[in-house]
Amino acid sequence: QVQLVESGGGLVQAGGSLRLSCTASGRTFSAYGMGWFRQAPGKQREFVAATTGSGRSTYYADSVKDRFTISRDNAKNTVYLQMNSLKPEDTAVYYCAARYQGGGSSTPDQYHYWGQGTQVTVSS
Repeated sequence: QVQLVESGGGLVQAGGSLRLSCTASGRTFSAYGMGWFRQAPGKQREFVAATTGSGRSTYYADSVKDRFTISRDNAKNTVYLQMNSLKPEDTAVYYCAARYQGGGSSTPDQYHYWGQGTQVTVSS
């Protein structure tokens, strides 16, 4: 069993930056592909970014490419999402997810564990 705890959300003006963190319990963090997803009110959960267990490969949704960066520190059991040049349309609850013995994936159903989410609000 893996527990994921996100932090770092908040209110920011358009053009600003935030860094989300997701810390996992357990001793085999590097065995998990990690992803970030988001869900805005009235919309389906959508893929944001993902990385493999080693962190060497990363994947992004077109809407965040060149603005967001996913990274991980396996020694700290933590995955990060650096978000720059934020836009009002980035407003959502952001979730991290873990996929056991899997690489990065944009498909929510392929993840085994989910965090509780952290709110990101971008004002115009």
